[in-house]
Amino acid sequence: MPKKKQLIVVGDRLLIDADKNQDRTDFGLYLPPGVKEKEKVRGGYVVKVGPGYPMPDPSSMKDEPWSSSGGDEIKYVPLQAQVGDYAIFLNGHAIEIEFEGKPFLVVPQSAILVLMRDDFSGMDLED
Repeated sequence: MPKKKQLIVVGDRLLIDADKNQDRTDFGLYLPPGVKEKEKVRGGYVVKVGPGYPMPDPSSMKDEPWSSSGGDEIKYVPLQAQVGDYAIFLNGHAIEIEFEGKPFLVVPQSAILVLMRDDFSGMDLED
């Protein structure tokens, strides 16, 4: 029986299922034709998110840089993006991959321009 493959996103990267030739997102955001023709920006749904930016733990620092930390866990600064967000990103920073026959894009968080999510908690939409 074949083993199931798992895709692990590392660092500050996102796995995105890109939209295919849509002028308008599900959120109602229109992408201007000039921008779409040049493909400077694209949109898509975040499928997986990396752990974030690695951060050294100052309490585990030793005097000698070559000494081991004793197997302490690495701590991360989490990313703003969450699974299910709709992301508008700079296409020039995206890397296309195919996983189990389906195309995806790997995008660093620094290339994300806007994130849209359905959760409006904490936002006062009434005037």
